[in-house]
Amino acid sequence: MEQEKKHLLQSLYPPLMFLIAIWLIWLGEYFTGIDLGFLGIYPQTAKGLIGIITGPLVHANISHLFANSVPLLVLGACLFYFYREIAYKTFVLIYFLTGIAVWLGAREAYHIGASGIVYGLASFLFFSGIFRRDIRLMAITMFVTFLYGSMVWGIFPDMFPEKNISWESHLWGLIIGMLLAFYFRKEGPQKKKYDWEDEEEDEEDEFEKKQAAFEEYYKKTRMSGKDPDNISVKYHLRDNQEDY
Repeated sequence: MEQEKKHLLQSLYPPLMFLIAIWLIWLGEYFTGIDLGFLGIYPQTAKGLIGIITGPLVHANISHLFANSVPLLVLGACLFYFYREIAYKTFVLIYFLTGIAVWLGAREAYHIGASGIVYGLASFLFFSGIFRRDIRLMAITMFVTFLYGSMVWGIFPDMFPEKNISWESHLWGLIIGMLLAFYFRKEGPQKKKYDWEDEEEDEEDEFEKKQAAFEEYYKKTRMSGKDPDNISVKYHLRDNQEDY
């Protein structure tokens, strides 16, 4: 129990540190009056490349920051708790690959905020349970669906008539998360195998070996000119029981 509690707390540290960083940046903007929007991703321009690194750290206002904070903490904690072996590289890849995708294919505007990461995390957690076919991880899939299933509407531009929401970040985050879930499907937690499954596999292997041996015998018998269907087996009984 103590070990599980320690593991849970350790899972909270990385997303919490990230949240502290983006909150400190926003507070710095608020108290200094400096707008850091120019550090966002501006697609297909040299000046916009820096945004791949800095864009997710900058938010337009307090409501924008609040909207991303809770799912970042919840989904980030799930990632580091259930997929701790691959959590760091998954988070880093979602962060940078989503930014690169937005830089390559999005509207000409400054794209800021961590919503692309949120969508990437939700997508990874959702599809990982499906790709791994693990009933335990499927529970996380259902959990993400229950809490953030409505997020899927965020990938459609028509949902944002005000035009100041980066639906491209949402879309690319979802795609990147799904691709990483497939790519890492054989790393991290795997489907638990039970004893009865091993027994079934052993029986299948034994059956296949016997079948292969019989087919080989049948083939050799036919090549020798004999009819394997007419071969008989003779048993010889011995009188001396002590020899057995």
